[in-house]
Amino acid sequence: MAFVLILFPLAMAGLALSIPSNRWRPVLLPMAAAVHAAGTVAVLMRPEWGSTFAWLVLDPVGKVILLTVSVLYFFSSFYAVGYLKYREERSNRFFTACLLAFLGLISLAIWSHDLGLMWVAIEGTTLVTAPLIYFNRSQRSIEATWKYLLVGSVGIALALLGTFFLAYSSLQGGFGATLGFEDLLRNAPGLSKTWLRASFILFLVGYGTKMGLAPMHTWKPDAYGEAPGVVGAIFAGGVTSGAFLALLRIFQICDAAGENPFASRLLVFMGLFTMTVAGVFMASQRDFKRMLAYSSIEHMGILTLGLGIGAPALFGTMLHVLTNGMTKGVLFLSAGNIHRAYASKSIDQVQGALRRVPLSGALFLAGFFAITGSPPFGPFISEFSILNGVFTAGHFAAGALFLVLLLVVFMGMGITVLKVVQGRVPLDVEGSDYHESFLTAAPVLAFMAIVVLLGLYIPAPLQTLLDDAVKFLGNRS
Repeated sequence: MAFVLILFPLAMAGLALSIPSNRWRPVLLPMAAAVHAAGTVAVLMRPEWGSTFAWLVLDPVGKVILLTVSVLYFFSSFYAVGYLKYREERSNRFFTACLLAFLGLISLAIWSHDLGLMWVAIEGTTLVTAPLIYFNRSQRSIEATWKYLLVGSVGIALALLGTFFLAYSSLQGGFGATLGFEDLLRNAPGLSKTWLRASFILFLVGYGTKMGLAPMHTWKPDAYGEAPGVVGAIFAGGVTSGAFLALLRIFQICDAAGENPFASRLLVFMGLFTMTVAGVFMASQRDFKRMLAYSSIEHMGILTLGLGIGAPALFGTMLHVLTNGMTKGVLFLSAGNIHRAYASKSIDQVQGALRRVPLSGALFLAGFFAITGSPPFGPFISEFSILNGVFTAGHFAAGALFLVLLLVVFMGMGITVLKVVQGRVPLDVEGSDYHESFLTAAPVLAFMAIVVLLGLYIPAPLQTLLDDAVKFLGNRS
């Protein structure tokens, strides 16, 4: 099953490059997404299919990440078809191929139980997602693409150095140089603590750059601001989830090695610092797509904080991977529709979205309440679980700061969102011929339905999946 989920999208990417029709090429996206979603459901129902080789294993944590990416990609693929219909003047050959290649490479990263192979897969996602940012081919989009490549390359290079240090810690412990996850986990108590700590720091900085943790977040506002909305959704819920999985791996090894206090302190600090930076920049943001970038930065901070707290917050952390990804689907896709309707991202020009594009405007507003942790939406449950874990673990100062930062983000983000959805539609926009279509509206509704469902009820199979992930991460933390 691993080969189906990894190789089929890559084969479809090659097919996309060979198809001459700009009109029919995007149809490959939902086709690949449907096969990937079916394969994901199959492997979740048949756990024995989750182990192919020693270096390709779908463990309980990987299952949560795979489910998040597969669902996000499935609905986004239909939106992409609708979006590309509005962009018939531009070739979508590389756009379609890169989106398909991303699905295969992120699946490889999720299945990888060799940390060297995982690094290769995540580096691959960097290379295939860069052209997606440049799709509009403007001066700002090329600048954003280069910034993404340069900053991301530095980060991924540090992650590679951390991977080498991890193998050397095994060598120094007398086990031989290995990057096999099971081997490292089994031998963790005997690993060289000095080299393991150095490896963790480099993993945190390297893969933290990919996630968008402060102060390595500088690529994110430009990339999210210039990329099409569907690409922003893939970045915020897919690319970041793959990088977070790498952090989960190294954290689990440190935990098994008895280095939990060291790793947890760094994670808690980075999480709160990232949330602070996001809150500060969000307060004065006039570009609503860049605002969503800072929202993504904030939620990467929340995930990092939850991981640092450990066992009491792990359930909420794993649930938040899913709820954040689905809510980002609502926000980025509805923002993409609003952007198309107004041909602007500035709140100086974008006003009255509830009148101009009623469905997207309403969903954008609802997505704002969801992502800021308001009931009855999914992120409220996951964020509350993390907050409860923070206080249960006795981190009262961190918990208080967490609450304050959530309030700051709510107010800062609310100012921008309300200006977008309220007010009168500018006269030069009223005559615009853009209208929401089924393909650009239905996926956003589907994401919102999932977000509401997760806020009201967690299905039993998902509850089991999350519980298994928490148990796999271990209760030592």
